[in-house]
Amino acid sequence: MRYISTRGDAPPRDFEGVLLAGLAEDGGLFVPETWPVLTSAEWRKLRGLPYPQLAARILSLFTGGQPDEATLRPMLERAYASFSTPAVAPLVQIDHRTFALELFHGPTLAFKDMAMQALGPLFDHVLTRRGERVTIVGATSGDTGSAAIEACRDRSAIDIVILHPEGRTSAVQRRQMTTVMADNVANIAVDGSFDDCQDLVKAMFADAEFRGEVRLSAVNSINWARIALQIPYYVASALALGAPDREVAFAVPTGNFGNVLAAWAARRMGLPISQLIVGSNRNDILVRWITGNDMSARAVEPSHSPSMDIQVSSNFERLLFEMLGRDAKATAEAMRRFRAEGKMPIPDAAWKSACQVFRGFALDDPGTLEEITRLHGQGYLADPHTAIGIAAAMHVPPADPAIPVIVAATAHPAKFPDAVRQATGLEAPLPPRLADLYDRPERFTRLPNDLGQVESFVRAHIRRNTA
Repeated sequence: MRYISTRGDAPPRDFEGVLLAGLAEDGGLFVPETWPVLTSAEWRKLRGLPYPQLAARILSLFTGGQPDEATLRPMLERAYASFSTPAVAPLVQIDHRTFALELFHGPTLAFKDMAMQALGPLFDHVLTRRGERVTIVGATSGDTGSAAIEACRDRSAIDIVILHPEGRTSAVQRRQMTTVMADNVANIAVDGSFDDCQDLVKAMFADAEFRGEVRLSAVNSINWARIALQIPYYVASALALGAPDREVAFAVPTGNFGNVLAAWAARRMGLPISQLIVGSNRNDILVRWITGNDMSARAVEPSHSPSMDIQVSSNFERLLFEMLGRDAKATAEAMRRFRAEGKMPIPDAAWKSACQVFRGFALDDPGTLEEITRLHGQGYLADPHTAIGIAAAMHVPPADPAIPVIVAATAHPAKFPDAVRQATGLEAPLPPRLADLYDRPERFTRLPNDLGQVESFVRAHIRRNTA
């Protein structure tokens, strides 16, 4: 299994090379050179497997034997042992055709744990075998940072620095990052938006001298391994509802496009997914693209669903590459224009083809609170992101009523107490292991949106740990 860059000017790599590199040298994202495709019989053989075994089987399709399934299985069994339910990602029925796929039973209460808890030991395995050390730098709109820190804390071969937009995450999200006192962990509160944080990370990867000096790597969804580790929960839930002998649809609240891209990848592998429904908040660039081919960036506006407060969806580039017939030059030019002009013209034929699979629905803050209230009245307490996903499933469902819609329930309601309180009057309690979160001391550094200052901080963090 080899991987190529969406922009065509980086050398192909194997899975381990992609894992450690994160972003390609040409600024593109790595994708499989060829997609693994399973037959209906092969999908059926996966039914009934415990989640860690299924995940190891799916991930092994992308590793090219390094590591192989036999190595991955115990690694993933240990990774998911910390989840609060043996099901790992249980399905909860909302109504006659809508199901919540609960992805928040990991240690940081968000779907990012589904990949991150496996990614940490995967890095350890590869780095130990190679005798190497890396510096992981990531940007977070809320949940990626805490999941990455939890996965990488106290690992001897990894230093990790996470950038978050100051004042634009929930207090729970921030504290889950800033109260971790491990020596290899550092947090930066950037004066700006998530898009600014993401741009800083990409600029560090583009700085070849800095990238080599600190041995830069990534664990956010620009890293293909993250996407590969998110595919299994779509497979597991689809199989549970009758696939491959029955079509399913997924509704996914998304900002950076990585989560819904993993569902698209499962479809590309032959899983019978009829439709992918994208849920957005007021930062609705993805929905505007789906409904009107309008991929134009606007100012990011804070919302009750901060993990989707994004206007530059990094993982969209992987879909763009596929939509453009894997034309790397056309992809690179489209991304260049988007960065320069804030607009991405996509050929009409490519857009129409994508719209056969993707649908979109956006919900503002008042609508989000109303949906949380409605769901609570029916006996289900949802966080703002999940509420948007369920609303999207209700408003733009597949035309065939026999097709069930599985909603990615991306976060525990306790991560967003203010919105839940406004909508229901309830305090969603944190699990016992996080009950003292508000009493823990915080440690983070405030920095301006300035590449030089951020790079200097990262260098200093590494020197402290390697001195």
